[in-house]
Amino acid sequence: MAQMPAQAAEGMWMPQQLPQIASGLRAAGLKIEPSRLSQLTEFPMGAVVSLGGCTASFVSPQGLIVTNHHCAYGSIQYNTSAQRDLLKDGFLAASLSEELPAEPGSRVYVTVAVTDVSAQVLDRKVQALRGKARFDAIEAIQKRLTADCEADAGHRCEVSSFYGGSQYQLIKQLELRDIRLVHAPALGVGLFGGDADNWMWPRHTGDYSFYRAYVGPDGRPADFSPDNKPFEPKHHLKLARQPLKEGDFVMVAGYPGHTNRHRLPAEVDFTFSEWQSSHIRLMGEQLALIKAATAGRREAEIALADRVAGISNGHKNMQGQQASFERSDILARKSQGFADLKRWVAADAGRQARYGADLAQVERLLAQRQEIVRAELLLDYVAPQLLDTARSLYQHAQQQALPDAQRKPGFQARDSLAFSQSLETLQRRYDEPVDQGLSAHFFAQYLALPAAQLNQPLLAALGLQPGMIEAAIKARLLPIYSGSQLQQQTERMAWLTRDVAAFKASDDSFIKAAVALYADDETRESRDKELSGQIGQAYAGTMRALIAYKASQGEAVYPDANSTLRVAYGHVQGRKGAVDGADWQAFTTLRGIAAKHTGEGEFNAPAPQLAAIKARQFDDYKVASLDSVPVNFLATLDTTGGNSGSPVLNDRAELVGLLFDGTLDSVIDSWDFDAKRSRSICLDARYMLWQMKVVDKAERLLREMKVL
Repeated sequence: MAQMPAQAAEGMWMPQQLPQIASGLRAAGLKIEPSRLSQLTEFPMGAVVSLGGCTASFVSPQGLIVTNHHCAYGSIQYNTSAQRDLLKDGFLAASLSEELPAEPGSRVYVTVAVTDVSAQVLDRKVQALRGKARFDAIEAIQKRLTADCEADAGHRCEVSSFYGGSQYQLIKQLELRDIRLVHAPALGVGLFGGDADNWMWPRHTGDYSFYRAYVGPDGRPADFSPDNKPFEPKHHLKLARQPLKEGDFVMVAGYPGHTNRHRLPAEVDFTFSEWQSSHIRLMGEQLALIKAATAGRREAEIALADRVAGISNGHKNMQGQQASFERSDILARKSQGFADLKRWVAADAGRQARYGADLAQVERLLAQRQEIVRAELLLDYVAPQLLDTARSLYQHAQQQALPDAQRKPGFQARDSLAFSQSLETLQRRYDEPVDQGLSAHFFAQYLALPAAQLNQPLLAALGLQPGMIEAAIKARLLPIYSGSQLQQQTERMAWLTRDVAAFKASDDSFIKAAVALYADDETRESRDKELSGQIGQAYAGTMRALIAYKASQGEAVYPDANSTLRVAYGHVQGRKGAVDGADWQAFTTLRGIAAKHTGEGEFNAPAPQLAAIKARQFDDYKVASLDSVPVNFLATLDTTGGNSGSPVLNDRAELVGLLFDGTLDSVIDSWDFDAKRSRSICLDARYMLWQMKVVDKAERLLREMKVL
């Protein structure tokens, strides 16, 4: 295949695409052979793993894994109590036996194979189908391919869609289930700056933590057991020996969540003119209500810490996106690009025959979906948490009555352990007063909508009426909460083994509501599948047209991120005139921690760390040009959510840092990349090693990583 030029630092490239941009990688400064990056089971890609929402990497032959502090936050929170506050004080296991089980459901996924299965998924039969029939047929093929792949025990397989459903790949991953927390710095290190500094620069956050993956005595993936032993990965990353400096080549390998670079103008317009602004308001209200309802209740604060962190991060991200969009010409450029594509298709009879119908259909279908989203937006906020739990349990009972191959994704035998663990985790993530307050608050807004827009089965199941005010809603919901036992873990888990008849006979208030809502839930799901099937077909054709159009101009097209393994590259680089004409330096230092420290809230660095900074105990990690230890650095890396925890590698694929954030005016990059403006924020590995050695005395881990 002819090599195509890379476009600046833009692109979250699939590893198998890297030979197409090999010349760009070499020109940017990569020293190792670019083809090595496309070999998933070899170094360095074999050391990079997914946590199912974040990225991580092996850093020792004994299964030691480094990731971001905020990626391990749920496990730190799960092991925290008012008597043993690991969130505040941090954690360091003195030996293997002291390492703590991560939160239930924690996984480490090691990609071992990627196979193109487009021909199997989009066979002639599927090509002839429309709507829900097409959706169901594709889902059935995906489940069959997945089941065949998972016949190899210990693996998790997924069929992922690319380019709007025009291509499919079977991703096979080793699924490690016994994951343990090894080390996390104190909150004043791992979350220094908190929400105030989130997405901001300059930054001084020690966003790192360590897990370890374990397997059974036979070396196979296993559930937690004291008899298990550390997993021995085929490859692990080594810490860089050569100093990192501004201008150096860096790359990041990880599992970015989702981007929207190829979204159509109609989707961009709807997102930023309606959908996102509504969610910004609603998430802000969630945060304010939770803060007020947990004030002075430390156990409640701990229980909801992980949820609050997630909402806060998403809320600020959306605000940054919205601000960037409103001062940009993104919509105009997207509209022009789509118009150019349509003209290119229309200019040739063959292209018109292949792509014309899909281009004509796609925007009409998207408008239908937007009407549904607009009408049902508040439904994501109103339902009590235990009602959603009850609905999932009843769906589980319904699906268990079917042969496994006919069950919905999420309710097959392969999903049973993860489902039960999510029910178990709820025990330390739920606070009833907060849930009641949130549900009543958002129901008051929902019930103020025109009656024709309201979901009548939901109102009937909960005994609510249009126009009810918040106080009346609280009074009506109170007996529903008190009439359920689902907040008790033993009762909640017992429903996993009960059949449909037991659900229908139950007097539990949330179970009764779930049974009453089942028919409507199924009807709306069928409606959505019918529309998704139609959109999927039109969208796939539109993306095939885009790929052909770009190829005619000599351009390679990377697919939107979809939680599969990707590689991006760039350089360590500050930014000129970033804010009010001020320059952003490429590195921050320990001096900034001392300067920001207030002793309160989000800027409360630990006393031992401050003492070491004041005494200039820099050890071997001082950089002469900075006269300090580097803390964080900026890089021109194309990244997004899910890249958190991704290893940042130098030109020889050695670990120099961890990616953990982007600047606030760069978060719009999930929709539109700007190489001049975009910066990712990375933890400098030298700061992590300094903190571990000088402050936290984590010599055992440093020796294991062979840096001592």
